[in-house]
Amino acid sequence: MAKGRPREFDCEQALDKALEVFWRYGYEGASLPALTEAMGINRPSLYAAFGNKESLFKKVLDRYAAGPASHLKCALSAATAREAVERFLYGSADLLGDPTHPRGCMVVQGALSCGEGAESIKKDLTARRAAGETAMRMRFEQAIVDGDLPKDTNAADLARYVATVAHGMSVLASGGATRDELRHVVDTAMRAWPK
Repeated sequence: MAKGRPREFDCEQALDKALEVFWRYGYEGASLPALTEAMGINRPSLYAAFGNKESLFKKVLDRYAAGPASHLKCALSAATAREAVERFLYGSADLLGDPTHPRGCMVVQGALSCGEGAESIKKDLTARRAAGETAMRMRFEQAIVDGDLPKDTNAADLARYVATVAHGMSVLASGGATRDELRHVVDTAMRAWPK
């Protein structure tokens, strides 16, 4: 069996470059020519290594979750529910306000800019956001059992509130809000924490 030509590019670096393009332009706004140029590969190499544009985007989303947006998973292991939320929201403010990255959250911005032609992408992004909210709700449910949150706390409503604050910060960041401005939003949100 004949072997194909070896890859002449680094897949990890190519994924990092694709992440930057998708983060900046969204799924539909990222054209194949822009992706291949940024990745330093041609279209056949992109398809051979990553499949189609949709499968590349999903690989990039996994990379985003494990890299720039990994603060949510880390935050959930905090000792208290309040500390988990502070870590998550302040981590979000730091990421979203970092001038070395595109503005806003890739998952939030990507879903907002998807049209009808990218319905499967929109569903995937919605599911990813819902999974984050579910993880937060489960953390709050455990905090209620542990006595860390008041017994009458509605874990689902609190998780939705925290997610809404984070998503709103993404929109603010995409409009130019700075890291400090976003951290002030977190300060205000934390004043509403259940006592």
